[in-house]
Amino acid sequence: MNSSTQRIFVSDCEGPISKNDNAFELTSHYVPEGSRFFTLISRYDDVLADVVKRPGYKAGDTLKLILPFLKAYGVTNQAITEYSSKNILLVPGAKEMLQYVRSLMPSFIVSTSYEQYMHALCDLVGVPFENVSCTRLDLDKYELNQEEAAQLKKLREEMVKMPLPEIPKDAKSLDDFPKALQKTVKRLDEIFWQELSNMNVGKILREVEPVGGEEKAHAVQDIVARLRSGLNQVMYVGDSITDVSVFRLVREGGGLTVSFNGNAYAVREAEIAVLSEDAAVTAILADGFNKLGRRFVMELAQDWNPLTLEKFGFAQPLKGRFSKLSGKRLPRVELVTPENRDRLMKESTSFRKTIRGEAIGKLG
Repeated sequence: MNSSTQRIFVSDCEGPISKNDNAFELTSHYVPEGSRFFTLISRYDDVLADVVKRPGYKAGDTLKLILPFLKAYGVTNQAITEYSSKNILLVPGAKEMLQYVRSLMPSFIVSTSYEQYMHALCDLVGVPFENVSCTRLDLDKYELNQEEAAQLKKLREEMVKMPLPEIPKDAKSLDDFPKALQKTVKRLDEIFWQELSNMNVGKILREVEPVGGEEKAHAVQDIVARLRSGLNQVMYVGDSITDVSVFRLVREGGGLTVSFNGNAYAVREAEIAVLSEDAAVTAILADGFNKLGRRFVMELAQDWNPLTLEKFGFAQPLKGRFSKLSGKRLPRVELVTPENRDRLMKESTSFRKTIRGEAIGKLG
C-alpha cells in the first residue's frame, strides 16, 4: 500500500451532486411510455448484475441497452446535449460543496452518465471536465434504417406490457423468481442478446462502455495510480448499484465509503450512510477526512450531533449554510453496522424517493 498522505475525494454524480437520472429523463421525454420502459430495463439490469451475474455484464449497462431505442425515436448527440443542459437539477449546496472540497484535495467525479450531460454539469458547477470519468457516447455515428427502427418500436410496444421484475429477498439465481418474472427476464435476454445484437444498430451494444460497476472501480484505481497515492487515502461517495464495485474496492483498500441518500445496494456496501436534503454535509465529512483521516470520520458518524460539529468546526466557509440546516433538522449521518444495516437500507431508500422523486428513487 502506498504510504502517500495525499487525500483524494471521488464522488458519483447523479444522487450525491445532482437529483437527475439523465438517462431515465431522456427516455421518458423521447420514448412513448418511456418512464415504464426505462424502469423495466433498469430492473433487468439489476437482475443481470446482482443475481444472474451475466459474464461481461456490469451494473449501469442500462445506459447502452436503451440507446438503440433512443436512436429509433430520433435522439441525436445534439438532442442529448440540449435536453441535458436545460434540465440539470443540483442537490442544494452541491456547487458550494464541490468548490470547497476542491480547495482541500484533488477531487474527481466518476459517473455512469453520458458525457453530454457531464459536460453541461461541469460547466454549471465549475469542475474541470478532465477530472471526470463518464460514459463516452457518439450516438450519431450509428446508422439506423427504417426497417430496424420499425422493429425497435414494435419491441418497445411488447416490452412496456411486461411485468416489472422485483428481485425476491435473498434470491441467488433466476430459479428463485416467480415463473412470470423468469419468463420476462428470458424474453428480455432474447431481445437484447439475440434480436438486437443481430441488427446493424446492435453495434451500439458492443461498442458503448458505460462507466458503471467494475469500470467505476477501474477509474478510481487509475486516479490513485496517477496521483501516486493509495486506496486508503480515498473518500468515495455514491448512491446506487453502479457504485457497489468501487465501494468494495475502496473499503477493502482502507479508504472511506459514504452512501449519500443511497438505495439498498449502496447502503449495504458503504461504511457511512447520509440522509440529507443538502450536500453541505459531504463537505464536513470530506474536511474531517482530509485533516484527520478515515477513523476520525467513522468516530464522528458515531457521535453525530450539533455539539460535536461545533467543537471541530469543519467546513467553515459552509458553516452558515449548515447552521440553517441544523436549525431545521440535522442531516442524518450514521455508521453502518450489521445491527442497523437493514433499517438504514429501508430508511435511506425511502428518504431517497422523497428527494429525487418516486420514479427515480426506485431505480437501482
